[in-house]
Amino acid sequence: MKRTLVGLSAFLLLAGSVYAGTPKPAVKIENPGQCIAPAAEMRANHMEKLKHTRTRTLRQGIRGEAASLNGCINCHASKTTGSVLGPGGFCQECHSYAAVSPDCWICHQPKAKQPVGQTTAGVQQ
Repeated sequence: MKRTLVGLSAFLLLAGSVYAGTPKPAVKIENPGQCIAPAAEMRANHMEKLKHTRTRTLRQGIRGEAASLNGCINCHASKTTGSVLGPGGFCQECHSYAAVSPDCWICHQPKAKQPVGQTTAGVQQ
């Protein structure tokens, strides 16, 4: 039992040191201004805000809410590529770091200022 605990402790120390050396995502806000919430809150809860907006839009027909995917994309899309995906993309950087694959891009265009209804149909960018 003692050997198992020592092995587990060594593993946790090694894993912790490897994780501590992992570089944080480099996110760049292309159009800085006033976001709908403080950065810390958005990092922790953006998916909940978007999920609730999605439900109100789809089920109740309410549009133009503060938390909208198009609003986020228009502020955070790269000025170079016009997209939040790809290397250095605002969404891509954090979601790759967290090993999360959002399903937004199955239906939604990841580029700023695109007409409503234009989708990527799951195409990786």
